[in-house]
Amino acid sequence: MPPAQTIDPDASAIAAIRRFNRFHTSWVGALGGSLHGSGVALTEARVLYELAQRDGWLAGELARDLCLDPAYLSRILKRFSAMGWLERERSARDARARPLRLTAQGRAAFAPLDAASRDQARAILRRLPESGRGALVAALEAAQALLSGEGRARAVPVIREHRPGDIGWVISAHGRLYAEEYGWDASFEALVAEIAAKFLREFRPGRERCFIAELEGAPVGSAFVLREGDEVAKLRLVLVEARAQGFGLGKALVREAIGFARATGYRRMVLWTNDILHAARAIYLAEGFRLIAEEKHHSFGRDLVGQNWELEL
Repeated sequence: MPPAQTIDPDASAIAAIRRFNRFHTSWVGALGGSLHGSGVALTEARVLYELAQRDGWLAGELARDLCLDPAYLSRILKRFSAMGWLERERSARDARARPLRLTAQGRAAFAPLDAASRDQARAILRRLPESGRGALVAALEAAQALLSGEGRARAVPVIREHRPGDIGWVISAHGRLYAEEYGWDASFEALVAEIAAKFLREFRPGRERCFIAELEGAPVGSAFVLREGDEVAKLRLVLVEARAQGFGLGKALVREAIGFARATGYRRMVLWTNDILHAARAIYLAEGFRLIAEEKHHSFGRDLVGQNWELEL
């Protein structure tokens, strides 16, 4: 009777890592002897890159940081010296130390390699949709953090103009968040959908704008500037997802909206909100809005107090 086969629980993960390694080494040109047709091999290019970032490397430090065999690194450095790319200085503090420094010729050799690497990365990004670019960057950062064992640096949100697909997210996010946080019914989502649809149908470039806050490639906040009149802009649909709180995005979105309205030539900005939205009201007050009227109403399945605010631009 043949022995029972042992199933490796990590087999699929191991296969995935090896598959990516094969893809990546081909993609960056690690299998060829010349990176970007320069005549410089991949390892040599990496050494050249590090030398270009700062003067004063010691050979031992460079070998350690790059996990290179010191003898192999020594051969690379000798080749660079023979080509006139590298010179060794004497340290004033330690006569035995010979700090490394690229010559002007060495920096000239590095410049086209650096440009070619940037162009290669840019070509990859241009083949991706905008949403795919953010997702790629987030995935690469996550992979680096996991493989290095280091804590992942806190992501930095960005604020941009809306793109196709963003408005659908705005409607969905408002409906979900206000139902979860305040118990508002579907009529609020319907109102947001009407505002958003009108924005798309009647969009006035240069006079109106939708700002989207994005974190790790995904939308997490919004603010709209809509034309209320020739001299009056209206701030609408300000929202920040719970997972993006703590970045000051609410304030940043409102400031972007105010800045746009001022630059566009509006004289006043108005908004309508409800008194239970304490965080939003605090931002409006801090940015100089003043409360001009309030009124009780029953909307979205709740008894509320609506408020009108105004800012002189």
